[in-house]
Amino acid sequence: MNSRFRELENPVGVRKKDVVLMATVTSFEEIAFPTKSELRQFAELFTPLFHASSEEAKRQAVAALSQCPTVPTAVALFIASQPIAIAAPFLASSPCLSDDILIMVARTQGPAHARAIVKREALSPTVIDALVGMRHLDTPKRRMPVEQPVAAASAIAPKPAEKPAAMPKATATEPPAEPITEAVSPDEASRMEREEKLRGEIKRLAAHVSRPPSDRLGLRTVTSLQEALLVRFARNREASLFASTLADTLSSSHWLAERILLDISGRQLATTLVGVAMTQDEIAFVLKSLYPHLARDEGGLSRAARLIESLDPIECEERVDTWRRADSYTFHPGHPGDEDKNGAASTKPQAIKPVSSILKTIDEHSRQVLKARQR
Repeated sequence: MNSRFRELENPVGVRKKDVVLMATVTSFEEIAFPTKSELRQFAELFTPLFHASSEEAKRQAVAALSQCPTVPTAVALFIASQPIAIAAPFLASSPCLSDDILIMVARTQGPAHARAIVKREALSPTVIDALVGMRHLDTPKRRMPVEQPVAAASAIAPKPAEKPAAMPKATATEPPAEPITEAVSPDEASRMEREEKLRGEIKRLAAHVSRPPSDRLGLRTVTSLQEALLVRFARNREASLFASTLADTLSSSHWLAERILLDISGRQLATTLVGVAMTQDEIAFVLKSLYPHLARDEGGLSRAARLIESLDPIECEERVDTWRRADSYTFHPGHPGDEDKNGAASTKPQAIKPVSSILKTIDEHSRQVLKARQR
């Protein structure tokens, strides 16, 4: 195909539309991050060239665009609405098709396009639900060929008192198959029940594979009030109140919250806040306020932002759950009368130093490190 690009040097009247179409697609593929102007220009050029090209050129252009990560929405919808012989590779592998476009194409273009969409590697629960639902929309149509002979036999058989001339009139005024459609055989009812059960199973599997971020059932989650208090105490550098709020968020002992704050790298606090689903902007602000060395920019991002990006939310949730479980094993809050035989109260884990003094030490250490690096 590259050798055919020489045909672009010929006069306008001699150029072949196929070569112009492939050259346009190739030049667009070479743009890693197209701007809005380039996307608009490509959308304006592609449609008329596509209509004027041959079937082979159309398939080659669609196959090339199916691997392109960025395609204008108008062009993507236009290609997806083409006949299945052309649109199949685009529907099966294009990463630029949204759920709305896939559902609309499956509903408007027919079962062949829907089967091509099913071949995609990853489908969201919304698309799966829509594809399964369309099977029920097609059920009455599949029953029509079986019911038509019964309706025709009832229409052809005349009543004893009727004349043959009255037969067409009675047939025209009589509803075609309404009473027969309402009656569902036991086999049909059992088949519909199996399909409904299969639909529910597919929805449950899809929800299990891709759990939405809002689904935090059984997980420790920070409330809006606790998040606001954590941000406020971090801004005012009130370490003791921050530790108390963090302990309340985790439903743990005050000792565990202070132990998390003792990590001057900030990783344990970042892991905790990510594990309780605190927003990333608020986490970065808290880390910069409590650990000043994390506020330094590196390559356009602060150290706090890079630390948050390096954490996996699922691993953070598991780590926080492990900390809370270990804290419940080692720390037992005292109750009235919980004393040993000698009358002494039971011992509890205590922090070695107050958190406020630890934070002052962190600030002094950060200033010394910055001075050493500037030398």
